[in-house]
Amino acid sequence: MPVAAEPLDRLRRRTSVKWGAYPDDVLPLWVAEMDLPLAEPIAQALHDAIDRSDTGYLNGRGAVPEAFAGFAARRLGWEVSPAAVRLTIDVSYGLVEVLRRTIAPGDEVVVTPPVYPPFFEIVPEAGGRVAEVPLLTDGAGTPALDLDGIERAFRAGARAMLLCNPHNPLGHPHTREQLEALAVLAAAHGVSIVSDEIHAPLTHSSATFTPFLEVSDAARECGFSVTSASKAFNLAGLKCAVMVAASDRGIRAFDAMPEEVFWRASQFGAIATAAAFASGDEWLDGALQTIESNALLVERLVAERLPGVAYRRPHASYLAWLDFSGTAWAADPAGAALEQARVALNPGGGFGRQGAAFARLNFGTSPEIIEEAVGRMAEALASATARRAAAGTTPRASSVSRSASTPEE
Repeated sequence: MPVAAEPLDRLRRRTSVKWGAYPDDVLPLWVAEMDLPLAEPIAQALHDAIDRSDTGYLNGRGAVPEAFAGFAARRLGWEVSPAAVRLTIDVSYGLVEVLRRTIAPGDEVVVTPPVYPPFFEIVPEAGGRVAEVPLLTDGAGTPALDLDGIERAFRAGARAMLLCNPHNPLGHPHTREQLEALAVLAAAHGVSIVSDEIHAPLTHSSATFTPFLEVSDAARECGFSVTSASKAFNLAGLKCAVMVAASDRGIRAFDAMPEEVFWRASQFGAIATAAAFASGDEWLDGALQTIESNALLVERLVAERLPGVAYRRPHASYLAWLDFSGTAWAADPAGAALEQARVALNPGGGFGRQGAAFARLNFGTSPEIIEEAVGRMAEALASATARRAAAGTTPRASSVSRSASTPEE
């Protein structure tokens, strides 16, 4: 059964950043939090912890490694050794700490924009320098890693790559073939691949997610996975992430980390994460039904009500990457949506210069809120278009080629 989003009056009572950052006349469809109720097994586990006043320090890794290994086998076709699993506070922090063990200060790290904005901060925090190799689209219009460009960066001295799989903001799970080829390149040049796989459990029925560490011996030797239950089960505030290795080299990197890397995971985060991975399958199936239905709804509403806006349905997560380059809002879509329609979106420019004329919309909410938000934007954009026509001006086109920035599938 689909999991229905909570009603607007109840959502307005939430104090997390999604619902707390803007006044009540704004519909917040920005940061990646869902508006669904907490899964009952997770809620029960947290209530049980409170009932026993179990609010002390986390004892080691708790039940998370075994729960994650079971989840990975059931849901992702991935055999994970619980002994190779470590906990930390969140995915971004885990990425930083893995990079610190795999690069020297000043080394270049490849990122593939448009991509999750914190990647541009994670690399310098770890002591590295960002080397951008933008995504391409293949002959069928599907987003693809620029393997030739990545190899050039490796040859030029990049020592690591931050892989986003499934790719945020495009909602694209990278193909096994591309991941296998990436692993071959990394092995040939002695490069570490650090894969952010936080959106993996939210892969839609239209696609298949392939864990990087599962594709080949080369990937297992050069790779690390950092993930969490936080996106799939809406647990971002509870602060617990999973780092996974599949080689002796990877385990040595974990062993070299300060103990504080692991201590910073929270007791409630570990309790909730273990419950999610062990007992959350039924809820997740229902959430995915809601998400996939909403993805189709966004596709229909954009086509019907937002002329000039390009959108291709994602195959993972609950995020829509909207191209406003052919509209009157091309210069600043998110700013215009907020000011003129009172809808909060993520500005595309934060994902890299390739996203300058884009905005990211979070459809992990109710159909009613989506319809209201698109309706507001349609009315405001039509007014802006009319004003532009009256003034005899044309929209400022994106300076980036569509092949490098547009989600085509």
